[in-house]
Amino acid sequence: MAAQLSPALVAGGLSKRFASVVVFEDVSLQLSAGEVLGVVGPNGAGKSTLLSVLTGTIPAESGRVLLGSDDVTSHSAPDRCRRGLARTYQVPRPFDGLTVFENTLVAARFGGRRRGSAGDELAWQAVVRAGLEQHSERRAGELGLLDRKRLELGKALATDPSVLLLDEIAGGLTDPEVEQVVAIVRGLRDDGLAVLWIEHIVHALTSVVDRLLCLAGGRVLREGSPDAVLQDEAVRRVYLGSTADALESAA
Repeated sequence: MAAQLSPALVAGGLSKRFASVVVFEDVSLQLSAGEVLGVVGPNGAGKSTLLSVLTGTIPAESGRVLLGSDDVTSHSAPDRCRRGLARTYQVPRPFDGLTVFENTLVAARFGGRRRGSAGDELAWQAVVRAGLEQHSERRAGELGLLDRKRLELGKALATDPSVLLLDEIAGGLTDPEVEQVVAIVRGLRDDGLAVLWIEHIVHALTSVVDRLLCLAGGRVLREGSPDAVLQDEAVRRVYLGSTADALESAA
């Protein structure tokens, strides 16, 4: 029997509050190499805060974060990045005055700790994986939304991660543009990258994820196959109006 690979990312019993407001409590998840875990939930469920806790930009009140076999709970965000944990943000954060390639080169040198030709190669690979070769010499401030989203992804890839956290990277895009993003994420999964993807566009998630996790009311409401989660009555109750219609279409 083949040996089972260790998880790429494990979060156990994570809790976060701001003063008396509990954002989430006792959240646990596990992610393996070559797996895409989708995270859904209503606005205010704490999804983006969860990513910030996982990456170390916001401390947790309790719980542990393991990156591979390493406990990184007490490690800083830059150290977690250097160890292979990268993320994107809902609103892209490029250096507008730099070119696309220069943006990824900064990430390769500081996040990926690559210098000289090794940094150049890693940065260019990130440009290619994000589908931005034709725009590599354009300044980031000149890009449209889709390409800014792809550059946000390229910067994360330029740190050479083993685990990638995506925060609504498809938000605000047209359906054809969403399909381009889905194709990129599918390619990353096929390359063996572990991906955790928060997204409100449910059909984008269901076309690529292996599992879904619903976060609501500060807790994990349901986790499992996309069909099982989307058909769950408790999950459907937290999605009212247009989002419920999206769930109906995706199921």
